[in-house]
Amino acid sequence: MDTTALANLLFPDITKTIGDYETIYPPRDLPEGAVVTRIAPSPTGFVHLGNLYNAIGERLAHQTGGVFYLRIEDTDQKREVEGAVEAVIDAMTFYGVHFDEGATADGETGAYGPYRQRQRKELYQTVAKSLVLRGLAYPCFCTEDDLKAMHEQQEAAKENYGYYGKYALWRDRSIEDIKAELDKGTEWVLRFRSEGDPAHTVEVQDGIRGTLKVQENYTDFVLLKSDGIPTYHFAHVCDDHFMRTTHVIRDESWLATLPIHVQLFDTLGWARPVYCHTATLMKMDGSSKRKLSKRKDPELALSFYREAGFPQEATWLYLLTVLNSNFEEWHLANPDADSRAFTFSLEKMSTSGALFDLEKLDNICREYLSRQSADTVYDGLLAWAKQYDPALAARMKAKSDLYRAAIGVGRGGDKPRKDYGNWRDAAAFLSFYDADTFTITDGCPENADGEMRQAILTAYLDSLSFADTPEEWFAKVKVLTEQLGYAVQPKKYKKNPELYKGSIVDVTNLIRVALTGRQNAPDICEISHVLGEAETRRRLEAYMHA
Repeated sequence: MDTTALANLLFPDITKTIGDYETIYPPRDLPEGAVVTRIAPSPTGFVHLGNLYNAIGERLAHQTGGVFYLRIEDTDQKREVEGAVEAVIDAMTFYGVHFDEGATADGETGAYGPYRQRQRKELYQTVAKSLVLRGLAYPCFCTEDDLKAMHEQQEAAKENYGYYGKYALWRDRSIEDIKAELDKGTEWVLRFRSEGDPAHTVEVQDGIRGTLKVQENYTDFVLLKSDGIPTYHFAHVCDDHFMRTTHVIRDESWLATLPIHVQLFDTLGWARPVYCHTATLMKMDGSSKRKLSKRKDPELALSFYREAGFPQEATWLYLLTVLNSNFEEWHLANPDADSRAFTFSLEKMSTSGALFDLEKLDNICREYLSRQSADTVYDGLLAWAKQYDPALAARMKAKSDLYRAAIGVGRGGDKPRKDYGNWRDAAAFLSFYDADTFTITDGCPENADGEMRQAILTAYLDSLSFADTPEEWFAKVKVLTEQLGYAVQPKKYKKNPELYKGSIVDVTNLIRVALTGRQNAPDICEISHVLGEAETRRRLEAYMHA
């Protein structure tokens, strides 16, 4: 086979060489040990938790003086959604992920682009032509029916699936046969001519998993599709070489095709990047684990967390507990430190399914919000409400003092309240403070209903003074509790219920429901001072006659 003739026949317009591109994209001038990595999503419009999970590469790059960039892998045009690139950039920006270079909403920035794969067609075809020249790639004119028949034959013979050996129908065809098909206009793909042996293994150093031994690739996989656009396998190898990527952080589902990727790097004589295969995000489904699913699990979409209003920093605090085994210990020792102060380590990443736990995320977010100032929480809630609850945003701006005071209730001290972990829950929780959204949601305590409801609230209103300290307020509640036949000490009522109408818990819960509409709410005295005397008395009197 005259490989030069074949290469010129297949790629008549390609005049550059790999050497030309080595000049265009020289090695980066960075400190020794600097990490260059990326996220490289497909522009499908679905920005998922895995994108943020693997964006941890930004911290790895920046703590080593390296580069983090955004590459758009848009070789599959059928899946592309308009506005998808903007959606990725917006989501990453929202979570504080900074790209040093790469695709932008209106173009790109950086010297190693284009950063959209469809704009790099000439580069891929230049590398492909070099492989044809070396006798390491060839055109294949198999139809879908040909490939289906091959698959059925392999299945019947219980042989490995794939295009190899006797099944590689176009591997050794003559240039005359190839010309004949080209003259007819038959569609073709370019395949890699593999010299791999399934009996052999190859060692790969994984940045997370250590030394891996994988079966050598022996199939003649596709490099270029019929439209001249590369497959993921070929494109990412070319891009990661010429963009001078040092680390590829990706899901462990790519382990199956790792032999193809290292074979390409080795064949082309390029240094392999450090592949870092992260543990797949899992969730409990009953008593078993399964992979998070786009179809089944709304929490896979990054928009789920943004719409619910989980604070960005708290979300990172949770993700880091999943990503690095030593992060929780560090955070316990530095509870108020920014998570970016933590030194991220590949070696501390999990190698088995990473269990995603919404309950734990919620707990971390509650803890985080409980430690923030009232002003910080107010600003965060208002920013969320402007986008997702404009009516709340309008009320917050019109009644700023009320909302700031409400947010401050139970805040500070050794045991701050942890009533909500996201802005949506905060909006629901705080709604009782605002007369415009106040509703009664819980029933009256059974032991304080009927005629006792009016008796308790009448006595409470008569004794209520906004000049009282919290201690004086509670002393008065205890007096009226005893006077009305309720046990001041709940234990006494529990021991001898026939002697009392109920306990102080029934009395305070009645007052709490009257003021907040709920039996579970913060300190009554604090709430009353936020509401003000007029609104407090109005609510008590309204409930007394309800």
